[in-house]
Amino acid sequence: MYAPIFAVCAADPAVTALLGSSPLRIYPFGEAPEGVPKPYMVWQTIGGSPENYLAHRADIDGFGLQIDVYGLCVTQTRDVAKVIRNAIELKATITRWGGDSHDPKTKTYRYSFDVDWLVPR
Repeated sequence: MYAPIFAVCAADPAVTALLGSSPLRIYPFGEAPEGVPKPYMVWQTIGGSPENYLAHRADIDGFGLQIDVYGLCVTQTRDVAKVIRNAIELKATITRWGGDSHDPKTKTYRYSFDVDWLVPR
């Protein structure tokens, strides 16, 4: 009932090279520990539905995910977003580039994008 984003990213050497492996700094939205080293990624489900049929039970669940990457500078944040894109792009479809933002108070950079993911049951 969930998109396998963590497992797919954890299996990709380019992702673990930038986000570590123990722990891998990928968290469900709102679960990143305070003070976690940057860069890191959070994700959240923003929509979805089962592929329903009249004749039988759904055999695929569709999920819309928002992915947010946080880093110390624009280049670092974009580099992490690229490796995450490359890791999941063969499993999911990117549907929106959310773009860059910067929080001057925390000096944190963010890049956001959305994906649609079909997960066989």
